[in-house]
Amino acid sequence: MTLDTTKADDIALVIEEAIVSGELAPGTVLRQEQLSEQFNVSRTPIREALRRLAALGLVSFVPNRGVRVRTLSREDLQEAFLIRAELEGLATEVATPKFTAEEIEELDAAERRFAGISQDLRSRDPGDERRSIMGDWVRANHAFHDVIYRVAGLPLVEQLAKSARRTFSGPAVWAPGDHSIDGMYAKNAEQHRAIKQAIAAGSATGARALAREHVLSSFNLLETILEQVGSSWPQPRRAGRLRS
Repeated sequence: MTLDTTKADDIALVIEEAIVSGELAPGTVLRQEQLSEQFNVSRTPIREALRRLAALGLVSFVPNRGVRVRTLSREDLQEAFLIRAELEGLATEVATPKFTAEEIEELDAAERRFAGISQDLRSRDPGDERRSIMGDWVRANHAFHDVIYRVAGLPLVEQLAKSARRTFSGPAVWAPGDHSIDGMYAKNAEQHRAIKQAIAAGSATGARALAREHVLSSFNLLETILEQVGSSWPQPRRAGRLRS
């Protein structure tokens, strides 16, 4: 592995985190010269990092315009959630009988951390106060599900599920919503707890159903947020919310 390849990996991870956390909003132009200066590297690792992000579907190359953070329609988001719902359910079902007592404790800690951040989020005023911790909210959410992926031991399923997850992580942070959707945020955290309890009880089919329902419910949360802020993203060709 060359030095430029290592740098490209590091840079791609930093930019991916910025997109997923919402720091880089959909439609943001990424200029190679600015990134080269920001990371204090030549353009070679920058170009490679951008190619990797494009392969993940996080950015797109626009002729004569450079590279932009991908802007998604609601239909794109709906499809990503449908894919992840099925994969999430599968991974959870497979993982359930594999969980050790120590891994249940790890999942419990991840669930409690997410619940705490969710409560903190709901206690804050809408706007910048909420937006300032949304990155933590997303990372804590991912951490809970990542325990399940790891225990499941299905690398291809994990790869595909995380690819679908990247599609919608950024927009959820970009618009954290106001107090009118606090109940939906609370429900999201409660679903984590229900999944954890089903896993701890050894109910593989129950955990699968809860995991699938959780992902579909998360789409309704995100769609409500986008409607609330008056998103100007393209409308889907087929309307309708996801059903569990």
